[in-house]
Amino acid sequence: MPEQLFMLGNLGTMITYAAITVAVVVPVARAGQLRSNRLAVATALIFATAAVGHGLYTWLILANPGLLGRSVVPGWVWVLAWWNLVTGLTGVYYWSVRQRSRTVPGLIYADPHRQQALDEADNHRATLEAVVEHTDDAIIGVDLDGVITAWNGGAERLFGYPAAEIIGQPESILADPAGAEEQRRVIERVGLGERGLSYEARRWTKDGSPIDISLNVSAIRDRAGRLTGLSAVARDVTAAKEAAERQRAVEERTNQAQRMESLGRLAGGVAHDFNNILAIIVNYTDFAAEEAAGNEALESDLKHVRIAADRAINLTRQLLTFTRGDTIQPQDVDLNAGIGEVHAMLARTIGEHINLIEVPSGHPVVVHADPGQIQQVLLNLAINARDAMPDGGTLVLEADITDLDGGELDMQPPLPAGTYARLLVSDTGEGMTADVVARIFEPFYTTKPRGQGTGLGLATVYGIVAESGGSLNVYSEPGVGTTFRIYLPLVTTTGAGLPATLRRDAPPPGDGRTVLVVEDEPALARVVTRILSNAGYHVLTATGGPEALHLFTQHDCDVLLTDVIMPEMSGRRLAELLHEAVPTLPVLYMSGYSNGLLGTTHVLDGDIAFIEKPFTAHDLLHKIAEVHPAKTKTP
Repeated sequence: MPEQLFMLGNLGTMITYAAITVAVVVPVARAGQLRSNRLAVATALIFATAAVGHGLYTWLILANPGLLGRSVVPGWVWVLAWWNLVTGLTGVYYWSVRQRSRTVPGLIYADPHRQQALDEADNHRATLEAVVEHTDDAIIGVDLDGVITAWNGGAERLFGYPAAEIIGQPESILADPAGAEEQRRVIERVGLGERGLSYEARRWTKDGSPIDISLNVSAIRDRAGRLTGLSAVARDVTAAKEAAERQRAVEERTNQAQRMESLGRLAGGVAHDFNNILAIIVNYTDFAAEEAAGNEALESDLKHVRIAADRAINLTRQLLTFTRGDTIQPQDVDLNAGIGEVHAMLARTIGEHINLIEVPSGHPVVVHADPGQIQQVLLNLAINARDAMPDGGTLVLEADITDLDGGELDMQPPLPAGTYARLLVSDTGEGMTADVVARIFEPFYTTKPRGQGTGLGLATVYGIVAESGGSLNVYSEPGVGTTFRIYLPLVTTTGAGLPATLRRDAPPPGDGRTVLVVEDEPALARVVTRILSNAGYHVLTATGGPEALHLFTQHDCDVLLTDVIMPEMSGRRLAELLHEAVPTLPVLYMSGYSNGLLGTTHVLDGDIAFIEKPFTAHDLLHKIAEVHPAKTKTP
């Protein structure tokens, strides 16, 4: 009975091994992997040899009954032993193939779709590694102690350290003490669960050069979710920050230009009204001085009033210059001659404690500008320089020619690329801080003690230079000194220009010619009427356009003298209406606004006859004579 049970079990084992062999071979064969899937083939061989071995053993027992009970086994039974050796060798082959196989542990048959997914995963991983290695961004891994654990090619290129040299080093090697403390705080914040940390910082490369970088920091966790380190993606933003700073400077210059323009409009409006008042004060003072002849005390008082009025007139003119509206007479001027004239003027007045140096250019430096304004620019800058050197120093006036590429910073206003004439006024004085330099061209801004400066000197300089199509640059260091650089468009053809001299000859008499005066300020209208009447003119006075039209229809008129800006009708519109009746009627415009300002706003054309308030009787009578000489009196 035991022999039968043994045979039955041996037969069952053989059948089981054979079934397993079929179960392995059939799907592998269907998948066409009999050649490629060595693990499956080796597994099938194991079970196939074992099944054959059990089959042989069963056959021997059935062919030789009673064999199990014998004490001596026949020699041919050694065949079975040899077969067992083949089975063992097959097992060894299986083990070697199993060790080299990429099949997931526990799988005998490799599903082709799963294998394809594994291959794709491997390819994706390889691609990701290549991307990380070759990206321009630096990708850095650090542990919780701040030790660098990963370093890609981008990090090598950005910081200059090869991976073999930097891995294992503390990340503080890239930072100064403040940066190292910042890194430590970032690790703490990530450890507390903060995510998506982004910030900018300054770090140092291997050669000690500073770089500005933007950082994105993320946590690294193991499969259990425990924090094991940090990954940082760093990008060089040095160039971007420089570009942003340049853009900020451009925007600041634009904003400053807009502020200056707004202040200019305000100053121009104030000057207009103020000029009307000054015209009344000046001329009534002159009238009073004529009546006070012989009364020395009264003449002295009136002289002081006149001096104060003249100071007010100069102040108003500086305001108008700042607004780019001053009446100018541009001509070709050699800056070498300009600094020579100013040098001669300053040499007598600036003081022995100042070493005054003139450095003209070796070639003519010709610009198209008003000579008097160029002189005013140099004088204003020289006086400021003198005040900045109370204990003495050196003042240099220099002229030359230079090229600009159009990208210079701190040019007020900006200039396009080109060749320019340049004036330099340099001193070794107290210098200015950056905050002061940023405001020096604002009107009424001054650092001088109260009563010693109006704050209009440099605003006037700015207005003159900008009106001439130029620009300014200021360099100053406290305790070292200041240099003003003035750039003006260069005139390639030489020309001579000398300041126009004031007219000292007496104006011609009016000879009874009729002047229609239109002025909406009654007090000023009375002043003008008195000046013209005293000079022999017949005067018709109107306070506005409609009244002037009515007077014109009732009386003959030789000259129209009209204010430009009036409430109901502008002076230009009035002149147009009168020219419909008398096209040849001479017109002289007057305004507290300047001709330049009115021309830029298209209120008046550039070639009209114009006199700026406040004016003296001498100036007005000469101007009237220019627009209507006595010999061309209209019938």
